[in-house]
Amino acid sequence: MKNYRKAQKTVDVSVGESVRIIRELQELSQTELARLTGIPQSTISGIENDRIQIGVERAKVLARALRCHPAVLVFPGWEIKDQKAA
Repeated sequence: MKNYRKAQKTVDVSVGESVRIIRELQELSQTELARLTGIPQSTISGIENDRIQIGVERAKVLARALRCHPAVLVFPGWEIKDQKAA
């Protein structure tokens, strides 16, 4: 492996905060996101407040509605930097 990119955590953001931030950037309310995803608004609230774990399937559904990759929701605050092997 001559070149590889290593992920580095750059910001301390929880999964729930990441969902809320992206939802707000899309100018969606929790109710609107619930309608788009079929996930109850109370569950979205629980996810955003880190009371409910997002899980893989919910991450996929939320990512589709929020027009982002599921990894953006599940691994918030990670950045990929180019690294060269010695």
